[in-house]
Amino acid sequence: MPVDSLPYALEQLRDTLRPGQREIALWQGGPLAVSAVPGAGKSTGMAVAAAIAIAQHQLHARRQLVVVTFTRSAAANLKAKIRQNLNVLGLPPGGFVVQTLHGLAWAIARAHPERSGLNSDSVLVTPNQNHRLIRTCVEQWISANARHYQILLEGRQFDGEETERLRRQSVLRSEVLPALATTVIHEAKSSGLLPDALRSQSNEIDDPYSILTIAAGLYEFYQTQLRFRNLIDYDEMMLAALRVLDDPAVRQSWQQQVFAVFEDEAQDSSPLQTQLLEILAADPAEPENRDRGNLVRVGDPNQAINSTFTPADPMFFREFCEACRAQKRLATMTQAGRSSRPIIDAANFVLQWVNQSKLAGVEQPFSVQTIRPVASDDPQPDANPTPEGHGLELYAPDDVYQTVERIGQRSLALFKKNAQGRAAVLVRTNDQGRFVAKELHRWYGDKLPVYEVGQRDRQSHVPAEMLTLLQFLDRPHSPDNLKAALTVLVTRKRIPTQDLNAIVSFPEQFLYPGPLDPAQPDPVVEARRYCTSLLNARLQLPPAQLIPFLALTLDYEQTELATADKLTERLAQQSTGKHALPAILSLLNEIVTSEQFEPVETDDAEERYARPGQLTVITMHKAKGLDWDYVFIPFLHEQTIPGSQWIPPQAQFLGDFTLAEVARAQIRASLHKQFPLPSIDAAWERAKNLKTAEEFRLLYVAMTRAKRLLWLSAARKAPFTWNKPENLQDRDPSPIVSALKERFPASVMT
Repeated sequence: MPVDSLPYALEQLRDTLRPGQREIALWQGGPLAVSAVPGAGKSTGMAVAAAIAIAQHQLHARRQLVVVTFTRSAAANLKAKIRQNLNVLGLPPGGFVVQTLHGLAWAIARAHPERSGLNSDSVLVTPNQNHRLIRTCVEQWISANARHYQILLEGRQFDGEETERLRRQSVLRSEVLPALATTVIHEAKSSGLLPDALRSQSNEIDDPYSILTIAAGLYEFYQTQLRFRNLIDYDEMMLAALRVLDDPAVRQSWQQQVFAVFEDEAQDSSPLQTQLLEILAADPAEPENRDRGNLVRVGDPNQAINSTFTPADPMFFREFCEACRAQKRLATMTQAGRSSRPIIDAANFVLQWVNQSKLAGVEQPFSVQTIRPVASDDPQPDANPTPEGHGLELYAPDDVYQTVERIGQRSLALFKKNAQGRAAVLVRTNDQGRFVAKELHRWYGDKLPVYEVGQRDRQSHVPAEMLTLLQFLDRPHSPDNLKAALTVLVTRKRIPTQDLNAIVSFPEQFLYPGPLDPAQPDPVVEARRYCTSLLNARLQLPPAQLIPFLALTLDYEQTELATADKLTERLAQQSTGKHALPAILSLLNEIVTSEQFEPVETDDAEERYARPGQLTVITMHKAKGLDWDYVFIPFLHEQTIPGSQWIPPQAQFLGDFTLAEVARAQIRASLHKQFPLPSIDAAWERAKNLKTAEEFRLLYVAMTRAKRLLWLSAARKAPFTWNKPENLQDRDPSPIVSALKERFPASVMT
């Protein structure tokens, strides 16, 4: 393209954008916050703005635009859009890089191993509370803190009875302390807090358990284990990058390579991630002056739905927006073309009603931001499509079974009318998704194509489940191994739900009771029968055949069985003739902990969530960033949204709270400079309010996935627990459902 025609091409590209999107494309430098509503086209606006910045500033490999986002799929999508726009401008596809935040941190740390403190052969792990790293640091803390552990053990109302003592030990070792470690380590590390900081803050709180002191000790043992095993986690990766950039010469070198940083989904960033981006975006001549850094952050605080299980907190992006507002550098994207008008009206009503309801206490779940339809001359195609019927439909079926029947009937009618339509059922939990998929198949068989997203996730857990059961077969008298195996059997609905801690206190008595032992209830007898049958198979089958047997025992479906077969083949290839159970366990443990095993994928991964004529069953969390013509959201009961913070009955001897959530609330108060830190009761109340706020944001995100039809329901009868969906009880609808029915009476269906 001739040079003199480039300005014309740039203006044509800007003309494809609506207000709000154009403001990103007009950016010339300095910080900019962009607060966008759902469906406003954040990534479209950012991709155009990126291409324009590359063209105007003649960026190249040594002076690049860095674009970061939250997931690999989002990064790939942004990269393709920017390249497409550069092609429209007649420019080569260079001058920029698109990465996830962790990918960017890893690139910086890997480029300077002598400063990052990481070895080139370090293995990445993502520990959860059942991970061996967490279990090890829990055991080490208990050994080093006998007196403190005894205080936890006694809790409240402890009479010294031996059976109760053993039960409490099991709960603390396998549930309470691992959950506390997992929560606090991630929360503290991602915020730059060291164990000593947690200890000093603990001294300022009236807390009989000294929860933050316990957390600091677990954190220290965890860090020691990481170094000893040559492992890193995602937070360590971020800290390593910041250690590299602490060196002035290295920092200046990176800043000279980075022209600007564009961040998408900024509401999901942690404090350390934000710090990394601010350093890279700073002017090398004035690195301490953050007001001059070329940092563009685009996000929606009302779509922050990860803060109750990650360190992300919408407060941080809100603070950035307010700082930019003071400099007149805040842009808003309020026009959204995704949804039809009735769906927009419903979403706006939910936002306003929830804020006014005060159901989240002192927390304000939503930033005040109204979704507006686009103008009639909007340049982007199919904006604010024509609604299907009323656009919003509200139902109250008799029970959850009738709910699924009606979803199937409505879906078949919609696909008959529009064979290319895309539809999804959005559920709160995977258990609900499993129920919906099973019932749809029972009602409609092959007449209605259904894709359950959670099914693939369960396949990815096949190696972990096989390892758990094989570890039990290897050491059946280990309380930890027995409890882990029973947990798998409960999850897979092979045995009834029950108090496993009471069972595992005496493994020998449970597995092989004597004539003088007391009779056990039927659920325990059924659990024993399953466990002893597994042990008999251990004696009768060669180790190489145990995994196929266990897969059949767990009643795996077809793709899960295929994944188990693939796992068996891989173990056979790697065992090189060593077929004994210890050798298999060693290999399987390596596969599970290093996360190097992919399940068998029977579907095309490309666009598998939104195929025409398919009804996708997916959780609300996974639906973020996606959209469908028709969206069904069932099971909207008060028990679920907003729900309540759950205290496991087996852990109630500690009090009416959970240690992990209290610690999380106290750490967040510290990060927001809210001193003095809250007491246990105040922190627990805050944790409940934060959960309520996030549940309503999650519903808002789910509602705004719909283009033409939003179908909502709350059945009169629903299960108390989705592990037993057949046990129906009367259930109250979510208060937001009642409010929607009052506000939109024409949408109430019979």
